[in-house]
Amino acid sequence: MTAVDGRAPSIGAEPRGRGLAARWRGWSGGAEALADRERDQLPLWLPVGMGLGTAAWFALPDAHAWIGFLLAAGALLCAGMAAAPGSRVGRALAWFALAALIGCGNIWWKADRVAAPKIEREQVARFNATVEAIQPLAARDSVRLVVRPANGSALPPRLRLNVPADKAPPLRPGDRIVARAWLMPPAPAAVPGAYDYARSAWFARVGGSGRVLQIARAPGVAAEAGWSAWLAGLRQRLGDHIGSRLEGAKGGIAVALATGDQGRIPEDDADAMRRAGLAHLLSVSGLHLTAVVGAVMLLTLKLLALSPALALRFRLTLWAAGAAAVAGLAYTLLTGAEVPTVRSCVAALLVLAGIALGRDALTLRLVAVGALVVLLLWPDSLAGPSFQLSFAAITAIVALHEHPGLKALLAKREEALPFKAGRFLLGLVLTGIVVEAALTPIALYHFHRTGLYGAFANIVAIPLTTFVVMPAEALALILDPLGLSAPFWWTAGKALAFLLALAHRTAASAGAVALLPEVPDGAYALMIGGGLWLCLWRSRIRRWGALPLVLGLLWSLAIPAPDVLVTGDGRHMAVRTDRGDVVILRTRAGDYVRDLLAETSGIDTGLPDMDDLADCNPDACAATLVRGGRAWRLLAFRTKAYVETEPLRRACAEADIVVAERRLPKACAPRWLKADAALLERTGGLAIRLSGTPNVETVASRVGEHPWR
Repeated sequence: MTAVDGRAPSIGAEPRGRGLAARWRGWSGGAEALADRERDQLPLWLPVGMGLGTAAWFALPDAHAWIGFLLAAGALLCAGMAAAPGSRVGRALAWFALAALIGCGNIWWKADRVAAPKIEREQVARFNATVEAIQPLAARDSVRLVVRPANGSALPPRLRLNVPADKAPPLRPGDRIVARAWLMPPAPAAVPGAYDYARSAWFARVGGSGRVLQIARAPGVAAEAGWSAWLAGLRQRLGDHIGSRLEGAKGGIAVALATGDQGRIPEDDADAMRRAGLAHLLSVSGLHLTAVVGAVMLLTLKLLALSPALALRFRLTLWAAGAAAVAGLAYTLLTGAEVPTVRSCVAALLVLAGIALGRDALTLRLVAVGALVVLLLWPDSLAGPSFQLSFAAITAIVALHEHPGLKALLAKREEALPFKAGRFLLGLVLTGIVVEAALTPIALYHFHRTGLYGAFANIVAIPLTTFVVMPAEALALILDPLGLSAPFWWTAGKALAFLLALAHRTAASAGAVALLPEVPDGAYALMIGGGLWLCLWRSRIRRWGALPLVLGLLWSLAIPAPDVLVTGDGRHMAVRTDRGDVVILRTRAGDYVRDLLAETSGIDTGLPDMDDLADCNPDACAATLVRGGRAWRLLAFRTKAYVETEPLRRACAEADIVVAERRLPKACAPRWLKADAALLERTGGLAIRLSGTPNVETVASRVGEHPWR
């Protein structure tokens, strides 16, 4: 037979359409076989889908993009439902798409639902208000109040106020006050990559923040009653009592463990805890709730077992689990019911239910249920580091200990005590290393730094906190009314002093902290996706998660540090010199500004002033930066002092970049960028990179059209 074009057809060749169909059947069959092998793991991806939808809303810029994501998720949902009947892959895709659809819609709906008025411009206001929360800030020698202005006020429903410690009257939650304060809108991120308080304030319905000028109790007005005010007052009284028993940083940490209030910890000690990888001990979450629930359950079980009648007639495990559940709920409410604590409480209740039913409670499914509850009720928490750190840690721990190889290695067996102790220690070390590996990308993304020795410091710190500090503190509080608490306060104080010494020693070690000026959103998504892929699958396919993890890390390392950082108000600027040092524009910049600019520059030391490395006078600085073989001339104004038009025109014409906190006239025309008040009002803070292709990243481009812009 001869082909139409004169060539003989190949023996055994099939038409192209049939070949593609055969390949598709092979691919779909392989995917179906994989889904069947991993059928027990598929439900774990539901919270991942919901988290993806929530994250997409935060990452995408505006309503058009959000609608596009919803349509894409809907199309994937329809495709999964239209798959072959009985297809496990189709059902899994449909459920994942539905979860993503719900996640994006849920956070969009909540962002609209919590909308509240906010202050549009700086102003001085006098108002009556009710105190909702009080937080002493030992590091700043001030007190932070969250207040609710009286009805009929033109102010937002909530304000956050800082009161100098010497001006703060003795206040309790529920008290009525009369205040005069300097108020301003919730602060956006000062520079790209910095903390965005405006986003947090939006979901908390805080419409402004400021500094109190005058404050007093409202005369003749009784304090407001209610459960929230009573709990807040109890929390403050408990914190004051603990602070009177343990002084300084020891008392601050003890208060944080009992009430969740970290404001009493001096900044040097809090920074040492962060650098040593121990900051998670200060935030009430899974570790603390587990200690409380476990201690109450064990104590209840032992006390009930003292009665033979109860032990023979009732399931004591059920009663002990009930008592532990009540204790967990009470501790959650006492510590302010923050999202990490609520998440941990949900998980603890599920564990207790599993124990009561005789099931294996500590599984990834339990973690997934906790994540679903939090993402449904508090979807905005996904954008914060607390949610990400806590769920990353617990997911990594459970996935590690569910691995068959590690289970076999750490399984209890008849052997000598040294081998048992070695096996236990090996489990602690492996757990610490895996947790540090899981938390490192998150810490670098949010804080631009991570502790390198945290895994080893936590081997000592976690058992010390769980089995010594918290039990001693709890017994001391219980025995205080009887006057028998002194030995337990002494024990807690000594243990906390050792914990602080460990933190400072670890933080001061050479190479204790790794710094990274920026982790791009895309690189972060790759690392988080790769980590989830490694943790949630059981078969060999999990190994493919290492690929996006490594790619995300390499991408992050390849991003150059910014050469110039400009805050959104134009008052402060950090410049990376040709030697790699970072200097700051204003000599009178406070510690907060210096720390913020150092952190986002990837620098772990203090920032010197520009005067020593540039041509400066009291009103302006001029410097030359050489990048990519080109000299960039930089001119920055330190004050709002008037400059005559002609000298200003000449200086601007000679500069490539001009930075000022005020509006500059049209006569000022630099060669590349004029970052004055007119521009910064639209863009917010700037991160400028001059190597390679020069580019400017803005805070506004990150915020997009989100409602807190």
